[in-house]
Amino acid sequence: MNDRTCIVTRRQAEPDDLIRFVVGPDSTVVPDIKRSLPGRGCWVAAERLHIETAAAKNLFARAFKAKVNVPADLGAMVDALLARHALGMLGMARKAGAVVFGATKVEASVRSGLALCVLHANEASQDGIRKISQARRAVVHLGGPAIAAYKLFPEADLSLALGGTNVIHAAVLAGDAGKAVLKRMVALDRYRGG
Repeated sequence: MNDRTCIVTRRQAEPDDLIRFVVGPDSTVVPDIKRSLPGRGCWVAAERLHIETAAAKNLFARAFKAKVNVPADLGAMVDALLARHALGMLGMARKAGAVVFGATKVEASVRSGLALCVLHANEASQDGIRKISQARRAVVHLGGPAIAAYKLFPEADLSLALGGTNVIHAAVLAGDAGKAVLKRMVALDRYRGG
């Protein structure tokens, strides 16, 4: 069994709680978000703070037992890869009919118990967030599931991923596609310290 121990915290964890890194042909450390690149890898806890610590303390060189080049913007690079992966999965879920957007539709999906999670654009007004949050609390009060909410992307990124314009609020619906999106949103939120 592969040893999945964070090179910073020295704790073993599940693959979803870690990010794998490999060394590219030019001796540069490369994030392996999908855990599919060939070669010997090392693992870092899936939080930006730990990745920046590993880069600053030269822990990648120690883990790979070789001189490696660590990109100066490695933390930002991983953030961008996680965000792109999450938005790509969101677009696929939309094609599968597992996403609704627009404040009214989002609120209705929350109240009906169909929503798995809610996404708010960074530009979302406090009033719009408040109305959907009230619906989320009402569902919990009535014995329904707690529905997570995330504010991870600007409106332009959500609109592009969902093929709409001015997408400020979206709800990911329950089902396999929705679960895949939720997994990516949780990973990105954790990485950003949410």
